Amino acid sequence: MTNIDESLVAENKPPQSKLIGLAPLMRIAFSGGDLKPLGTELIAYAEEHPHDAHALMNLATVLILLGHRDAALSTQMEALRLQPLYSVPSTREPVLRLLALMTDGDLMANTPLEFLVEDSDIALDLLYVGAGIPAVEQVPPHDVMFVAVGEADDKNSLLLELQEIIQTWPTPVLNAPERITHLGRDRACALLQDAPGVAMPTSARISRQTLEQIGSGEVTVSSILGGDDFPIIARPLGSHAGHGLRKVLSAEDVPDYLQAVPSEEFYIARFVDYRTLADGQFRKYRIILIDGKPFISHMGISKHWMIHYLNAGMTDSAEKRDEEARFMQSFDEDFVPRHATAFAEIFKRLDLDYVGIDCGETQDGKLLIFEVDSDMIVHAMDPVDMFPYKQEPMQKLFAAFRDLLIKTARMSPAYQG
Repeated sequence: MTNIDESLVAENKPPQSKLIGLAPLMRIAFSGGDLKPLGTELIAYAEEHPHDAHALMNLATVLILLGHRDAALSTQMEALRLQPLYSVPSTREPVLRLLALMTDGDLMANTPLEFLVEDSDIALDLLYVGAGIPAVEQVPPHDVMFVAVGEADDKNSLLLELQEIIQTWPTPVLNAPERITHLGRDRACALLQDAPGVAMPTSARISRQTLEQIGSGEVTVSSILGGDDFPIIARPLGSHAGHGLRKVLSAEDVPDYLQAVPSEEFYIARFVDYRTLADGQFRKYRIILIDGKPFISHMGISKHWMIHYLNAGMTDSAEKRDEEARFMQSFDEDFVPRHATAFAEIFKRLDLDYVGIDCGETQDGKLLIFEVDSDMIVHAMDPVDMFPYKQEPMQKLFAAFRDLLIKTARMSPAYQG
């Protein structure tokens, strides 16, 4: 931790270590590297240099990746109280300066822009905003601002405040904050479920007491989900990556679920059997809409309905990887035309420049939407020797994001790129 940023010394500010950044650290974790020695070193360094915001932010990221969420968020807030602005330099001569509005939280709190501009000619500044985070004296020069704050119950008031601010912002802005608030499961469902070519079962937000009443028979599922019945899927409010997500087959199963999941609020929705009839396997896709155009990030294949790419067994099955390769190669010529109407409607109704879609296909050919969000992680970190076919589509996705930034910057007469 002796790599000191000498520019801060020149500005009469306390010298501090270099910001490592999320992408390099996550790349280590993703490749199976051991972050614990670095974590130990960072803890010791931070104890000796408690005012080094970069060191604290590096430590917070390592702690998140090691699974120590509470300690990570506490450390992150220490860093943000010292310094709300962080810079991720471009690896080449920058053609554009991107300012991201971020907020405190874990890896799902913000759009992971560092992965989208990694090793590019985009200079990225991360400006954190929110309760307990001091305001900066001066916003850094930038060509485009991107609202990276993700939808969450405790962030929606912040997003609405940001909506007021961007009305008079001097540079072009991507992802209007007010539109991000519509990405909650129930609100997104209300927007999209009747869209042509889309299947999205009604998602209702209910209290623990209501779910208890469903379990006791006092309340029926159909009275909440408009005629739908068991089986349902239930998840605690604010959960991601399958935490607390379960298929509940009947009212008799509700008490066991509630005993296992100590949440006060839940989302429930009808379970859809989206297995492919030919082989009985489930297929889940992560697709990113950039300026309305769909780009594939990955496809997971599993015999279990709850698919996450990391637990779908893709690394263990050459057959699954071969199918994913074929799917990614034919995505623009096959999947996109089949669901062109659905994608156009999703873009129109969500009205976001950048948004992710986790989805499948129903047995009658509709696009089955599980979730829409602006903070889904997309990356090009998979081992090239095992997933060589992913490099081209991911670089295509990153290039599309860069094109969106350039196109947006050119809307401003001040842009010199």
